[in-house]
Amino acid sequence: MAHHLLTAAAVLTIATALPAAAQEGWSGQITPYVWASGLGGKLTPFSGAPTLSLDKSFSEVMEDLDGAFFLSGYARRDRFVVLGDFSYSSSSKNGRIPPGYPANGKLSQRSLTLAAGYRAIADDGMSLDVLAGARAWNVKSTISVAGGAAQASPGKDFVDPIVALRANVALAPRWSAIFYADAGGFGVGSDRTFQIVATANYQVNDNLYVSAGYRQLNVDYRSGGTRMDVTMAGPLLGVTWRF
Repeated sequence: MAHHLLTAAAVLTIATALPAAAQEGWSGQITPYVWASGLGGKLTPFSGAPTLSLDKSFSEVMEDLDGAFFLSGYARRDRFVVLGDFSYSSSSKNGRIPPGYPANGKLSQRSLTLAAGYRAIADDGMSLDVLAGARAWNVKSTISVAGGAAQASPGKDFVDPIVALRANVALAPRWSAIFYADAGGFGVGSDRTFQIVATANYQVNDNLYVSAGYRQLNVDYRSGGTRMDVTMAGPLLGVTWRF
């Protein structure tokens, strides 16, 4: 599943990076970004395991972070729009579990959101896109106790259908704001998932924009003995190349 997510993200990147001449009528953009996400919620990795309460600020998350990568893309032809977002993060933590055994835990997540839709409003000062699609998740937690004397590596792959709205509002010359929200799950993959993103954007030149804003991503998944009710939220900084 992780391989498929990475492959899909690569296809998205290549597709949005094609020259305009090769995509007659298309315009697009690609945005790598830094997301200073805190982490909150509860995680029960498998049946019989203790429930872990997560409540970490960004600085605490950074202490445990092994790696992270975030990328989004957007393309439009007339009123038809497509978007994608890929995120990956991996964290590990050393500690002890009762009655005092040393333990190491690692949590990695990959999510790929793909959606397509229609530009319902196309005014000079504002545009509004209505979209539908899916978010695929790959989540793996690894627990090692007493130097590997006992190990467990449960993982979950699931796909959530989503519906979404994306608005772009002109604020002033060179300034704009983007508001994005989606919701889904509906018991198909997870019980529910939702995401909100809001950014203020400054146009540096015809092709380059810089953005600052806020993102929150939530998933509530339950299957057998596994439960994951996690919220990732915090400020973001991005650089967008438009073509």
